[in-house]
Amino acid sequence: MADVTQLIHDYLRHNKKFPHVFCAGCGHGIVLGSLIRSVHALGLPKDDVVLVAGIGCSGRMAVYVDFNTVHTTHGRALTFATGIKMANPKLKVICVMGDGDAMSIGGNHLIHAARRNIGVTALILNNQIYGMTGGQCSSATPQGDISMTTPFGSLEKAFDIVDMCKAAGASYVARGTSFHAIQLDRLISSAIMHPGFSVVEVFSPCPTQYGRKNKFRNAVDMYKWLKANTVKVETLKEPDQKPADGRIPIGVFRDVEEPGLEERYFELQRKLMGQNR
Repeated sequence: MADVTQLIHDYLRHNKKFPHVFCAGCGHGIVLGSLIRSVHALGLPKDDVVLVAGIGCSGRMAVYVDFNTVHTTHGRALTFATGIKMANPKLKVICVMGDGDAMSIGGNHLIHAARRNIGVTALILNNQIYGMTGGQCSSATPQGDISMTTPFGSLEKAFDIVDMCKAAGASYVARGTSFHAIQLDRLISSAIMHPGFSVVEVFSPCPTQYGRKNKFRNAVDMYKWLKANTVKVETLKEPDQKPADGRIPIGVFRDVEEPGLEERYFELQRKLMGQNR
């Protein structure tokens, strides 16, 4: 593993204010570290990487990393990412969004990015709430849980991000957590190198807005909960293995190599140009 100090020096913008704005115990900082380690391990030149981010806590990642970066409007990160990939397919385009950004305000864009199988990597940091804008209920807040807009418990079912992305057509779909950091490095690395639309959902604890409203004493309890309530998807496939029993499966749920929208587009362009000669 690369020296941490060297990674910080090589991949973070030092003219930005540090320490970062993430609250103590927030999982987003762990995801940021995982993203940097993944890019470094793959040997990708920084100029070949584009990080697109929307609005929310996760959006700050675009401010800190020394890649090509775009900080976009709320819910529209994938539209910008799609345009960048279509304009220059050689770039590795990574789109970082929160659950509200990706699933609520930007849900329509997520569905169609998956349907098109555009060659973009979507990192969906699921803290199960709108963390930056006041702690409102999101479309990933579990039914019955408390938020600023559901003080007596949410009456709505939460989206299953993995199931929805699979159904919409994403060719690589995975789920990890900020507790399982080593596994997360592998998932992000695989997603970045995968052709077509790749999605990594990351359960990332929000002690400030979600945790304290839902009776977690502190951030440590939230990470202990993730440890106790997740199970590797490979384990569930083993003979005589018990059902998930409410635990959250983590790992890779789909990995199919299919040409991305940008590949199909430029292939069509080559055919048409050949016909017109």
